[in-house]
Amino acid sequence: MRVIVIFLTGIAVGLAVQSALAQKRTEMYVNHVGIAVPSVPAAIAYYTGKLGGREAFRQTDKDGKLVSAYVQMSKNTFVEIQEANAQRPAGISHFGLAVDSIEDAVKFFRANGATASEPGAPSAFSHARLANVTDLNGLRIELAELTPDSLQKKAIDSWK
Repeated sequence: MRVIVIFLTGIAVGLAVQSALAQKRTEMYVNHVGIAVPSVPAAIAYYTGKLGGREAFRQTDKDGKLVSAYVQMSKNTFVEIQEANAQRPAGISHFGLAVDSIEDAVKFFRANGATASEPGAPSAFSHARLANVTDLNGLRIELAELTPDSLQKKAIDSWK
C-alpha cells in the first residue's frame, strides 16, 4: 500500500511541476508577407488585377503619396506592399504571424531561445499590436495581435 501511495504522490507532484512549467503557446498563423517594391501603385495593380486580390487598406505620407498597402489574397492572408528605400531594399522584407496574445507570443518565443522585441502600442498604420522576432538568417518575423480596431481584423471580418 505504501508503494502505491508513494507512486501516486510522485505522479501528482510530476504533473503539478509540469503544469507549472508549461508555457502557454498562443495560437498563430501566417497572416501576411511583406514586400518592398519600387512602385506601390504598380504592385497594387498587379496583385489585384493579375492575381485576384483586393486592396484592403493603404497608407499615405504627410504629402498624400501612397507608401504602403495591404492586398487581401484570402480571408486571412495579405500581401503587405511597402515602398522600397535605402533602409528597405526591393524584395521580401518580412512575414507576419497573427497571434491571439502578443504578450504570450513574446514569452513563448523568448522561452524557446528566440530574440523578440517588447510588444508595442497599436501601430499607427494598421492599429494591430506588434512585436518582432528575428530568425537565425536575419529575417524579420512580425508578430501581430489583431485587435478589434486593427485594419486587418476589419478586412478579415468583411471578407465575403
